[in-house]
Amino acid sequence: MANTACFIIVGRNDIPIYEAEVGSAAKREDAAQLHQFILHAALDVVQDLAWTTSAMFLKSVDRFNDLVVSVYVTAGHTRLMLLHDSRNEDGIKSFFQEVHELYIKILLNPLYLPGSRVTSTHFDTKVRALARKYL
Repeated sequence: MANTACFIIVGRNDIPIYEAEVGSAAKREDAAQLHQFILHAALDVVQDLAWTTSAMFLKSVDRFNDLVVSVYVTAGHTRLMLLHDSRNEDGIKSFFQEVHELYIKILLNPLYLPGSRVTSTHFDTKVRALARKYL
C-alpha cells in the first residue's frame, strides 16, 4: 500500500462528492488540507487533458514534491483522483476501474441524487478495501 494516498471523487461542476485518506502514513495535522489543495490544483490540468484524449485513465497528470496525481475520468466527466507516492500504475488503474463500478452502483440507486455527496458507509468500506488491495 502506498504510504500517502488521498482519494477524491469530483463531480462535473468541480464539487467534491467523496473524499478519503487511504494511505498508511502517519497523519499530520495539515496533511488533509495539503492533499485537497494539491488535488484541486490539478483539476485545470485534468480538464485540459480530458478533452484531448479518449482514454479514461490519465495516469499521472501532476506532481508535487514526491506525490503524484493520477486521474480516471468517467463518461459523465466525473473525475476520480488519487494522490499517491507509489509507482504501481497497473494497481492504480485496477483500483480506479473497480471504484468506478462501485460509483455506477451508487448512481443506479433511485434514492441518490447525482452530484450530491456519497455518504454510504458501505461505499466507504469498499473503497478502503480496494485501496488496501491495489495500492
